[in-house]
Amino acid sequence: MPKSKRLMELMMTVNRKRRFKVQELADEFGVSKRTILRDLQELGELGVPLYSEVGPHGGYQVVRERVLPPIAFTEEEAVAMFFAVHALRHYGSLPFQAESASALNKFYLHMPGDVRDRIDGMKHRVDFVTPARSGDAPCLSALLDAAVRQQVLSIVYMSGGKEKRDRRIQPVGIYANNGLWYCKAYCFLREGFRVFRCDRIREAVPDPAGTQPRDLGNAALGRPQVAEPIAPVRLRAVLTRAGVRRCEAELWLAPMLDAREDGSGAIDRDIPSSDLPFYADFFAGLGREAAVEAPEALREAIRGKLADLLERYK
Repeated sequence: MPKSKRLMELMMTVNRKRRFKVQELADEFGVSKRTILRDLQELGELGVPLYSEVGPHGGYQVVRERVLPPIAFTEEEAVAMFFAVHALRHYGSLPFQAESASALNKFYLHMPGDVRDRIDGMKHRVDFVTPARSGDAPCLSALLDAAVRQQVLSIVYMSGGKEKRDRRIQPVGIYANNGLWYCKAYCFLREGFRVFRCDRIREAVPDPAGTQPRDLGNAALGRPQVAEPIAPVRLRAVLTRAGVRRCEAELWLAPMLDAREDGSGAIDRDIPSSDLPFYADFFAGLGREAAVEAPEALREAIRGKLADLLERYK
């Protein structure tokens, strides 16, 4: 086997094994231990993070994250990958902030000069506009990791200008919309699914009380909520075509929407009575694009908000 091919396969092998002994690799590749030791030294010089342990049970181990083997990209693929990462630059917070910046820098620096020139020219001709938002979302990585591991978190959440501590949630996932990050999660306080603004989550740690996680294997960001709301009230509203488009842009609301062939739509679902202030804010903002028919408590809350707004402009 040519040395270059052996090094490539060796890199993939140590990434897969993570922990190994030299003799194991020598037997697997059919070479001497001395050859494997030289190859491992070369991999270390190439950036594969290895360290050795002495003793009868020692060996080699890959530390930190695994290093992927070289991947050949076409020019078009490389440009597409560059701009896929470049598109995220408007977000003040990212789950992999440092890693995305590092990946973008590697793509750019290792491209031929003419490809870099092409990218430099395109930077000022194409953009993925996202509203700039003040504040950061420091817990994105913790929320994403908890969603993957199906862990319960204890969070500190800012709501209405007040800090709410020890709220237990089990994240389903995170998503970005209109410059903000959101986390869909099961809330143990409300006993149902809720959507949290990530920039309002100031702390997120594994629940010290050891709350048993729920089985959320069938839950996903775009799927309807699967838990019954507490103290439900029936929400009925009709929407214009513009109202439907605005509701479709809200991931938490889209599953509740019944769109019609002419583009208009309606909502006829149970919602938690505790969420009426939130829905009042939302539907008041839709203006003439929505008409809430029920419940009366929601209609009254909307009238109150509109009266306060009218008073301000007298």
